[in-house]
Amino acid sequence: MKHITNRRHALRTLAAAGAATLAAPHIAGAQAKGTTWKVQTSWPGGVGLQIFKDWCASIAEKTGGELAFQPFGANDVVGDFQLYDAVKNGVLDAVNPFTIYAQGIIPAATFLTSIPLGLRQPSEFDTFYYGLGGLDIARELYAKQGMYFVGPIHHDANIIHSKVPIRSIDDFRGRKMRLPGGMVAEVFSEIGAETTVLPGSEIFPALEKGTIDVADYVGPAVNYALGFSQVTNYIVMGPPGFMSLYQPVDIMDLTVGMDAWNALSPQMQQFVEMETHVYSDMHYAAIQEADQEAWKKFEADGTEVTRLSQDDVELMTEVAAPIWFKYANRDPDSARVFKIQLDYMMSGSLGYVTPELVDGLELKL
Repeated sequence: MKHITNRRHALRTLAAAGAATLAAPHIAGAQAKGTTWKVQTSWPGGVGLQIFKDWCASIAEKTGGELAFQPFGANDVVGDFQLYDAVKNGVLDAVNPFTIYAQGIIPAATFLTSIPLGLRQPSEFDTFYYGLGGLDIARELYAKQGMYFVGPIHHDANIIHSKVPIRSIDDFRGRKMRLPGGMVAEVFSEIGAETTVLPGSEIFPALEKGTIDVADYVGPAVNYALGFSQVTNYIVMGPPGFMSLYQPVDIMDLTVGMDAWNALSPQMQQFVEMETHVYSDMHYAAIQEADQEAWKKFEADGTEVTRLSQDDVELMTEVAAPIWFKYANRDPDSARVFKIQLDYMMSGSLGYVTPELVDGLELKL
């Protein structure tokens, strides 16, 4: 309870600081309209859901009652894969999903979050979104679906839990593995895993029943709270300093139905955009703090951490690169989003991708 109280205090303090950059009369002095948004997250429980609920609870106070967020956890109103339909038809006003879930209706959303062996740090995605034009493209694509993409929200790398030891990428061969679908699933299929797509809320029972024996999900704190140490014995990581080869920066976002968004005043729209950016920072930091305690708990439960090697990184990169281009070439929007990231990864700033790696691969812009 003390940790939750501390997180709540930090959350409110940081968010208030961000909101203070707006002129006070626009927010605190506004006439309360009593607008309440129903907002569902993809967090099914644990520290992620608690942080989300604390943030939602702070909105009415920060806006002087002009706007309030009514929070719902995963599956409270609709299933994870029905979130966007719920926003479009007004069942929900806004959602806080894992951005990868949008790939079914917006193919380019595959590149609005981590791709295997792609951009590897939250700061790199902030550069992509806020410095290199990613946010403008995201808003353009979501607007075509009747939604407003407010902004990305960082939380953690994804890690892999397994019932069996995995010490190299060869050990994935033949394993029944839960993944979020799309490019990530295709990369693991290419190295021999038998992949299946499940929402986060169904992972624990699938592991418990033996329907799957390997599963990716988010970071240590959330996964421990969801009980993964009870149904698996191993956590699979990248080399030291590289938590996850396939999704090192798993991004969530705040997406709002266009009617709900347009009903806000310009000042309140600006507040929500700024608040989302501030929430991303504190959401990430609070979960990283919780991770440090979670590692101790996994160790106490007897969970063994296994690490892939640098050789595995290089081999998986060779597998991933043609798949990057395959997905990028599915439509022009995917290609132009990926081109921004590819140029960044090939630049002197990062150097993750060499000309030799992509020799013979063509991007159809």
